[in-house]
Amino acid sequence: MSLWLTHPLFIPSLVIGITILLWATSLLPEFITALLFFAVAMVAKIAPADVIFGGFASSAFWLVFSGFVLGIAIRKTGLADRAARALSSRLTDSWPLMVASVVLLSYALAFVMPSNMGRIALLMPIVAAMAKRAGINEGTRAWYGLALAVGFGTFQLSATILPANVPNLVMSGAAEGSYGIHLNYLPYLLLHTPVLGWLKGAVLIMLICWLFPGKPHAPRDLTPAEPMSRDEKRLAWMLAVVLLLWVSESWHGIGPAWTGLAAAVITLLPRVGFINGDEFSSGVNIRTCIYVAGILGLAITVTQTGIGNAVGEALLQVMPLDAEKPFTSFLALTGITTALNFIMTANGVPALYTTLAQSFADATGFPLLSVIMIQVLGYSTPLLPYQASPIVVAMALGKVPARAGMLLCIALATATYLLLLPLDYLWFSVLGKL
Repeated sequence: MSLWLTHPLFIPSLVIGITILLWATSLLPEFITALLFFAVAMVAKIAPADVIFGGFASSAFWLVFSGFVLGIAIRKTGLADRAARALSSRLTDSWPLMVASVVLLSYALAFVMPSNMGRIALLMPIVAAMAKRAGINEGTRAWYGLALAVGFGTFQLSATILPANVPNLVMSGAAEGSYGIHLNYLPYLLLHTPVLGWLKGAVLIMLICWLFPGKPHAPRDLTPAEPMSRDEKRLAWMLAVVLLLWVSESWHGIGPAWTGLAAAVITLLPRVGFINGDEFSSGVNIRTCIYVAGILGLAITVTQTGIGNAVGEALLQVMPLDAEKPFTSFLALTGITTALNFIMTANGVPALYTTLAQSFADATGFPLLSVIMIQVLGYSTPLLPYQASPIVVAMALGKVPARAGMLLCIALATATYLLLLPLDYLWFSVLGKL
């Protein structure tokens, strides 16, 4: 015990462990836990300041910020209500249809828009307006279900589309940097979509309908929509340009975060923009921004201090990896990813797991590429909301309580591991990947 107390990783591990425990139990508001992490980590000097506060320099943080600003403008100009009016006349006949439409819309948008945060920022005000027109008010269980449909549909299902998810990009970069393996779009889509896209989407829809029941009604307002105002047209054109820049990122090289930030600045400009200072201060949820920065900063700190490597090596020693038992090995590799998700969150897991993949491949006898691919099920299935910042953002935009998010996280994870994991193993086998 005394040796462990003097180990250089003891204090960093203690700080990170307590932070994760507070987020998992919601004993403190999430943003206060994030501030506590910043304060204690700096006082204890567990890492340099640029590491601890690295979340504020992350593109994900600025996508969250710009998403809040653009969401305010979309609601204020009436563009959200106009889009909701077009959708709600067709998609609110029943609760399963409404939930399914939101999940499918979240998933479909991932094929053309690379940013999780950007998709959530775009969809949430539209879904909120659609819910209001269908008689579903904010603060009700039905509304929580729709908000979670946006968050879970956006993050979990987009893991099947290579460029549509930050953890996917981290994994792709790590695989190329460590092993010279270049992941291709279509083979990746074929490997993951049937189980982690279609089947998981169906399970998500059923769970939301069960856990968050609702009774939408068809909108009673049948009067024709008024012509678009000047501000609506201007904002629509700006969003079209932003979407085009997001889709064409590989061509021009400007990240979605910086495109979104530029659009947010234009939105705030006097006489040119769409919202004033008072609307900005009341609409931008600084609490959530701090929380996201805390999550990202913790993941960076785990990597930089070596805690992640230590945990990964320890898991390698204790997990039952055996070339003679392929299903057990498949289960164990998924378990390793799930365990890492607790300390590194989804964005950080692929960076560590992928660097250890060769050791896992040697122990299991699986092809190296297959070992790298197995992690997708684990990091795309968080057990707690804090492990996936897009889900956190969707919950904040929809004012969803932590308990509701945790309930759906645990329910979907349970269904995934009991039902979908064996099917995923079978699909890998059918494709000759194991």
